[in-house]
Amino acid sequence: MTLQAPGPAAQLAGTAAPVLDVRNLTVSFATGAGVVTPVRDISFEVAPGQRVGLVGESGSGKSLTALALMRLIHPPGRVTGQVFLGGRDVLQLGERDLARIRGGQVAMVYQDPMSSLNPVQTIGHQIVEAIQIHAELGARAARDRAATLLSDVGLQDPLRRMKSYPHEFSGGMRQRVMIAMAMSADPVLLIADEPTTALDVTTQALVLETLSRLVADRGAAVILITHDLGVAAGFCDDIQVMYAGRIVERAAASRLFRSPVHPYAEALLRSICDLDADIGTDLPVIPGQPPLPSALPSGCAFHPRCLYAIDICRSVGPTPYAVGSGGAMAECHRAEERMAGFALPSAVPSAVPSAVR
Repeated sequence: MTLQAPGPAAQLAGTAAPVLDVRNLTVSFATGAGVVTPVRDISFEVAPGQRVGLVGESGSGKSLTALALMRLIHPPGRVTGQVFLGGRDVLQLGERDLARIRGGQVAMVYQDPMSSLNPVQTIGHQIVEAIQIHAELGARAARDRAATLLSDVGLQDPLRRMKSYPHEFSGGMRQRVMIAMAMSADPVLLIADEPTTALDVTTQALVLETLSRLVADRGAAVILITHDLGVAAGFCDDIQVMYAGRIVERAAASRLFRSPVHPYAEALLRSICDLDADIGTDLPVIPGQPPLPSALPSGCAFHPRCLYAIDICRSVGPTPYAVGSGGAMAECHRAEERMAGFALPSAVPSAVPSAVR
């Protein structure tokens, strides 16, 4: 099966050969109250070497999207659409081909390394096992490669570290072990789901630096799922903003963080705590709560929380609107007006992550 014409993400990255091509991806679950659809008909692409950030509040569908890409959603969950990886639809592959792709062409780094590592096996055993699944290497060669990988992620004395168990490592060290395992087969795409959530700021910076260096050296593309807009701003080339199971804005990171078009993207920027704010000043928040997938409002899902909602927003779902060249878009009825006159208020840029100022 061959890929068709390149879509928005490939255009953003300036390449006609996407690593990943997602078309009309939908994730639904059969429940006693009916079918719930937390990811709704999303499409995007990732070009070789591109770093794509998937951002949004909890419950927006980011992690479910990642699991669907890896085909890790099982009944009562159902995934429909198409997920092309290297020209093959992952959703149509048999189990044997799927096993080769997972960890081989695409790998995943989860947010909690302690629950991903086996507590009764040594670090070295687990990395060697991951290597031998995807490479025809003998035990000694696999151990040498495991030691090299641990060294690559910045762990000192890797041969000694290979004899350690996960509980003997700090959180940052365990996360770097997970990155080493994920990169062991040189995947073309790495999915990192909140890889720095439980880490302190210094350790977070080390982990992101390690991840950035490894994917750059190997030319891998990355999908970074994060709540931290500062992390997304500093790491990603392009940003996809998710809300209520939809991608509501897509743009180059530099453009989105300076002039978001969708009201939800603007609201996310408003909610960043400004370190220069006076003591006693109320923290900025997005009013209301994200809707439950089982109780989505009519029209635009964001309209109950939107400062700019008008009648059509409450009754008709918006369609993607091109916001400049290169495949950038926003799903907003008032996108054209916002581009023309609804400038980001002057109080907001001070909260924009420093990486894009």
